[in-house]
Amino acid sequence: MCGETAAGERQLVVCGLGDDGYVPEVAARACLRDLPGAELQLLDRGGHWLLETHLDKVVALFRDFLGRVHAA
Repeated sequence: MCGETAAGERQLVVCGLGDDGYVPEVAARACLRDLPGAELQLLDRGGHWLLETHLDKVVALFRDFLGRVHAA
């Protein structure tokens, strides 16, 4: 589900909770197993249309993540 990454790369996985029919929470958490060092953010009541329902929160998460990754 999460694919492969080169060693040392950092990833941010953002998933909306409440979409158990499409991407259940257990699948999102599997990314932590498949991508060691990945950060997982789960957003309540996000569902499948996360960018439409939680755009401001997702943008803030990505800005924070990119700021930390590129500052390192």
